[in-house]
Amino acid sequence: MSSKTIAIIGSTGSIGTQALEVVRQNAQRFSVALLSAQQNVDLLAAQALEFNPKQVIIGDESKFTELKARLSGTSIHISAGAAALVEAVTIPDIDLVLTALVGFAGLEPTLAAITAGKDIALANKETLVVAGDLVTRLAKQHGVQILPVDSEHSAIFQCLVGEQQPIEKLILTASGGPFRGKDASFLSSVTTEQALKHPNWVMGAKITIDSASLMNKGLEVIEAKWLFDVAPEQIEVVVHPQSIVHSLVQFTDGSIKAQLGLPDMKLPIQYALGYPERIANTFKRFNFVDYPTLSFEQADTTTFRNLGLAYAAIDRGGNVPCILNAANEVVVAAFLAKRIGFLQMSDVIATCLDKIAYIPSPTLDDYLQTDIEARQLAERLVTN
Repeated sequence: MSSKTIAIIGSTGSIGTQALEVVRQNAQRFSVALLSAQQNVDLLAAQALEFNPKQVIIGDESKFTELKARLSGTSIHISAGAAALVEAVTIPDIDLVLTALVGFAGLEPTLAAITAGKDIALANKETLVVAGDLVTRLAKQHGVQILPVDSEHSAIFQCLVGEQQPIEKLILTASGGPFRGKDASFLSSVTTEQALKHPNWVMGAKITIDSASLMNKGLEVIEAKWLFDVAPEQIEVVVHPQSIVHSLVQFTDGSIKAQLGLPDMKLPIQYALGYPERIANTFKRFNFVDYPTLSFEQADTTTFRNLGLAYAAIDRGGNVPCILNAANEVVVAAFLAKRIGFLQMSDVIATCLDKIAYIPSPTLDDYLQTDIEARQLAERLVTN
């Protein structure tokens, strides 16, 4: 039985807290070297006292003094800010970095960890959406594994373990979110509260809104392209309301493999942390008798435009997925703040894709600049 030392960046969010549950249940297998959060001092301090990492980082520098006071009397090194996080993920005694930050903020620490030769358990899909070419190139260069934590990509990864045959098609399943089957007239007046009520999963606010708009599935299509080295036309999205089949792989002989399980993120988290071992657990088991019907539908990209916009972005490539992601982060925040309507989110994203300059082969600096420009334009469009 091997033991791993892990860093969890974004430890107070949905993925981070569930990852620490996995660690808690497997203390002999995993130790925690680093924990980070953006603002939640209370939970971060509690986690640090329980798991005793070498280092703890708070992203919001104004919270540093409060965190330091909470952890006084311990030997834990405390620092603050994005630059401190980028430096911390490179320390020698980390085997695996779980990137559970939300959004573009995950890109630079992930790149730093890869460059330092750390394997990545990737729960931050935006890293590959924004800079998939750069990230995958660096991973190959440094001999680093990128282990997917998203349930859909974990499912595909599990279906591919041991396979030597070419992929014909990847089939990503989508729950359809809370508005499955609704039309544009209904969506024009939906509230933030309605959008936050996901039928199957308990997630953070940003990813829950992305799920409701199908942008989450669009981001996953882009992520899948880079993780599994396939063309966009080899990736299909199918709505599966029960969220039991987490995704499927079709091979060139027509055979399809699927990974099934109850909707519980601890399973893909544990698989990524423990890979290549499968770790026994006491999670609730799936029973076919409890789900006599598993149904599948075509995704509605006319009503839910974000999925179509994501396909268009990855078809064009370059810095276009970065524009898509930046604009989406702005409009989701605006929708959560009730500054914009549900359907207007797609309008703003489409305008940003149209207006921001196209760069076919972006550098990291190009990605950073594109992100700034797209956010500024999206914010202006929201305000107006």
